[in-house]
Amino acid sequence: MSIINPIHKRIVTAFALTVMFSLPLGAQEVTVDELFDELQLATVEQTDRITKQIETLWSQSGSASMDLLLKRGRDALRDGDTEAAIEHLTALVDHAPDFAEGYYTRATAYFESGLFGPALADLRTTLALNPRHFGALTGLAYILEEMENPEKALVAYRKVLELVPHDETVQEAVSRLEGVAL
Repeated sequence: MSIINPIHKRIVTAFALTVMFSLPLGAQEVTVDELFDELQLATVEQTDRITKQIETLWSQSGSASMDLLLKRGRDALRDGDTEAAIEHLTALVDHAPDFAEGYYTRATAYFESGLFGPALADLRTTLALNPRHFGALTGLAYILEEMENPEKALVAYRKVLELVPHDETVQEAVSRLEGVAL
């Protein structure tokens, strides 16, 4: 009986580990939907942490190669090399056309290059793939504001506040534009 007991323990342990590591990632971690629910009740102090968690989840393509292209694009942006960023991010969206974060990050690179048309196109694609992408909505609102279209910018900013009620920067933009858009 003493031999069976240690073997039994190993089998049970192996089974438990197999089940635990074979569960979908969403079953082990908080989901984007749960984080959006938290945002509705979050304090100003909690908002930044929760939005960063959402952005981290959005940055996971499911492919190490695609994640590497995203990282290289972001690194190039950080270093001020928008041309290299656009190249990496174009390769990313070519190979992962359903990965919203690739389009969003490329929109940022286009914007920083002064290319508002392509930036707007990528923001629209981002929002078609991920309608709750508050970063894309904020970017869209900012570009609309720069293009002297305060009414449409205000609509986009208000959509951000529906998703992230305590975004202080967006709250300030709404307050600023409410007088202009009248």
